[in-house]
Amino acid sequence: MKLIALVDGSEYSHSVCDYAAWASLRLNAKLETLHVLDDRNNSAKLSNLSGNIGLGARTALMEELAEIDAQRSKLAQLMGRAILDDAVERIGEAGFADVETRLRHGDLVETVLSTEGDADCLILGKRGEAADFAKMHLGSNLERIVRASRKPILIASRKFKVPQSFMIAYDGGPSAEKAVESVCSSPLYTGLDCHLLCVTSPDNEALITKVKVAAEKLEILGGKVTTEITKGQPASIISERVTEKEIDLLVMGTYGHSKIRSLIIGSTTTELIRKCLIPVILYR
Repeated sequence: MKLIALVDGSEYSHSVCDYAAWASLRLNAKLETLHVLDDRNNSAKLSNLSGNIGLGARTALMEELAEIDAQRSKLAQLMGRAILDDAVERIGEAGFADVETRLRHGDLVETVLSTEGDADCLILGKRGEAADFAKMHLGSNLERIVRASRKPILIASRKFKVPQSFMIAYDGGPSAEKAVESVCSSPLYTGLDCHLLCVTSPDNEALITKVKVAAEKLEILGGKVTTEITKGQPASIISERVTEKEIDLLVMGTYGHSKIRSLIIGSTTTELIRKCLIPVILYR
């Protein structure tokens, strides 16, 4: 088993490292930290020159800008390596010593997709370096990765807490069933208390039966399993229960790869990631 933790030097990188160490120890998994350098913005600036500049002056300016760009690229590599070194140290302090590092150039999403093939889970922060904490915006890279990746994703919260309980947001659909099956077969959840929450019409007998079956499966993990079926707006009810029951980890299925849904993250998924101040694990 292998996990990939994406680190970027943001405030969330520390909790990404902490959750990566926690998950790796429980799963006895290999761990790789990945930092991606994206040079597109720097390169674009070099070509944004006025056509009114004389040829000689423009050539000299281009040469100087190219030299500055090379220096900037070198500094970015040094910073990237420092970010990875800090991540390895942080993970080591949490008790997990065997960490591989990878520094790559290119588009973040393309790089993640090219490296996730042998990984069992991705771990990344809810927001990156440019996140607006006041407005609770999700990081744009997070949205792009969630849309594109086919792997389970652990979205780290801002602060780390050793999980003692988790909630499964269950709607009886294929991705929710996949989430239950994945949870039941993973040592990550062994011994943790589970709250199975289904927000639907209480008189939906078929779904009530599915909830009971799912709860019976989850008992294999050894923790206390409770169920709840209620009415209301899913994102609001789920986020309220997370707070009320002091849940440490939210597990949910997410959408597939249809042409329409690939344009945006499902609204409920997006709202829950934004509103819940705990880590979220998404399963396809």
